[in-house]
Amino acid sequence: MGFLIKKPENEAGKAVPAIVIGVFVAFGGILFGYDTGTINGILAMDYFQAEFATEKNDQGVLALTSSQTSLIVSILSAGTFFGALTASPFGDILGRRMGLIASCVIFSIGVAFQVASTTIPLMAAGRVVAGFGVGLVSALVPLYQSESAPKWIRGTIVGCYQLAITIGLLLAACANQGTHARNDASSYRIPLAIQFIWAAILAGGMYILPETPRYYIKKDNMQAAAKSMSRLRSLPTDHPAIVEELNEIKAIHDYEMSLGVGNATYADCLKPDMIKRLLTGCGLQALQQLTGINFIFYYGTQFFKNSGIQNAFLIGLITNLVNVISTFPGLWMVEKMGRRNLLLFGAVGMCLCQFIVAIVGVTSFTAVANNVLIAFVCFYIFFFACSWGPCTWVVTGEIYPLKVRAKCLSISTATNWLLNWAIGFSTPYLVAKGKGNANLGLNIFFIWGGCCFICIAFVYFFIYETKGLSLEDVDQLYMTVDKAWHSQGFVPSITYSHEKMHATGNGSDGKAGLAHIEGSHGEV
Repeated sequence: MGFLIKKPENEAGKAVPAIVIGVFVAFGGILFGYDTGTINGILAMDYFQAEFATEKNDQGVLALTSSQTSLIVSILSAGTFFGALTASPFGDILGRRMGLIASCVIFSIGVAFQVASTTIPLMAAGRVVAGFGVGLVSALVPLYQSESAPKWIRGTIVGCYQLAITIGLLLAACANQGTHARNDASSYRIPLAIQFIWAAILAGGMYILPETPRYYIKKDNMQAAAKSMSRLRSLPTDHPAIVEELNEIKAIHDYEMSLGVGNATYADCLKPDMIKRLLTGCGLQALQQLTGINFIFYYGTQFFKNSGIQNAFLIGLITNLVNVISTFPGLWMVEKMGRRNLLLFGAVGMCLCQFIVAIVGVTSFTAVANNVLIAFVCFYIFFFACSWGPCTWVVTGEIYPLKVRAKCLSISTATNWLLNWAIGFSTPYLVAKGKGNANLGLNIFFIWGGCCFICIAFVYFFIYETKGLSLEDVDQLYMTVDKAWHSQGFVPSITYSHEKMHATGNGSDGKAGLAHIEGSHGEV
């Protein structure tokens, strides 16, 4: 197949506009990543500890307690959980594009509260509001990308969202590295205030970008959909390729409307034909968090510092650099290896690394052991960043049909944030010493390793291969293939638009012909 991802010869139009637009929209991931990385370093800053702490530790120094640390970190995820759930009405009522602009405004309000804070209550309030904005962005960005990207490179484009998250983490580590030694409020306010820039860039860009053609079709505006598709593919609105693609999307949408599901509710996400896909998306997002990645990026600097490792801020910068670099091969692998194989590869690699870190960490306490620990944490980050990092967003962005896509994507993304909150809230109690804490220390990596083992089984039994399929073909895949391990090599048997025209030509209203596809459940 070659190393490069090449545009298929039969694919009309230019790919550059859709790719550039999709990659730019991925910029929303910087809001998510930067916020996560910023709080990681801020919690370890001496000035921040002295300013916000209300109690002294065993050494008689003002320091945040486990409960205070837990609150500051996890409260953001509480906001993101509700933001992700709200993303569906934002995306369906305001549109994918205007929904993202509104999300940036909400996020900026939360940032303003954090920058102004000198006590925990205002800081927590700001993180809730900012989290709500991040939750909206985290669901709307993959939605926009999936609905606008060409099918042959959709995985890479959606995967760029994870790349942006890693870049955000790296930028936060750089900001923290540059200000952590300051002995005034600027030590934490400068890194926090930089977030205004990211929100302004995303909102400004979305203002000039087109709405997705699938959203316009959902709103029964074919003319606007054609103009949007024309911009994305650099083809005239009446080009046969544009007409064919829009007719295919419209045919499926009309079919869904004919069945009375045009105005889908959250209850439709739980129907028998949809529950499998919803649980797949939720399970994938939950397991992404249970791999332990945000333990590293929420608490890594503080954890390494407390474990006696020197230059904890520098180690945090290195792990973030590894995270960014390792995401690039993942953007290539997601189209070359496919979603299913890449997730299996990553799960096996993460599992081995987590258990090695755990075993070395609890059996040896030398400088050499610390170096081995850091090395395998970096190897673990590589496996995550090239697989479960980008591929989770790719899969959840493309397995749902148009009628419930925004709703199912918001639920699955909310699952990510629910687990994010649970891990952010519980980790200080799990790893810290002292009364009321579990004092697991490095034993926590046994838990993450066990979860990575579960990831292997989950991928084998539940993840369908969707590489190279249009979003409408993915719908047909789930209708006709009943087992995930039979999904590789699936070829769509017929197009909805062709079937509809054939049925209509025979005097039918088209429903019977379209229903024929749903009625075939043969194995591939």
